[in-house]
Amino acid sequence: MKVTVITGSSHKKGTSALLADKFIEGAREDGHDVFRFDAAFENVKPCLACEYCTSHDSQCISKDSMTALNEKLLEADMVVFVTPLYYYTMSTQVKAVIDRFHANNAKLSGNKKAILIATSYGADDETMEGLGKTYEAIIRFLS
Repeated sequence: MKVTVITGSSHKKGTSALLADKFIEGAREDGHDVFRFDAAFENVKPCLACEYCTSHDSQCISKDSMTALNEKLLEADMVVFVTPLYYYTMSTQVKAVIDRFHANNAKLSGNKKAILIATSYGADDETMEGLGKTYEAIIRFLS
């Protein structure tokens, strides 16, 4: 299986990074082909909703790190999102990547498995509620 892991923490040695490392280690041990994209350390411009991609064969007007990631995303059987919880949802770094899925909506929708790995400081029941709702929507889109 081809797996693309998208991380969103700017802490290279943080909890999210550790969880991503361990997931990748286990996936590779099981024979999966894993590509890791550390969004916090890549150049990912925000989606401008300019619709350039709709008339240019899914090519985005922004030429940045998403060009390399898009190739891996399209090949992937599974997408894994690894994020710290920032104000009840995923980090901006991961969200910026997801916003840029727009250029490949038709190619990404309906054929991917997805996993969410999240870390949080808070332990209240509602702490992960917003992130859960966002993830549910992403699963409906990808699967």
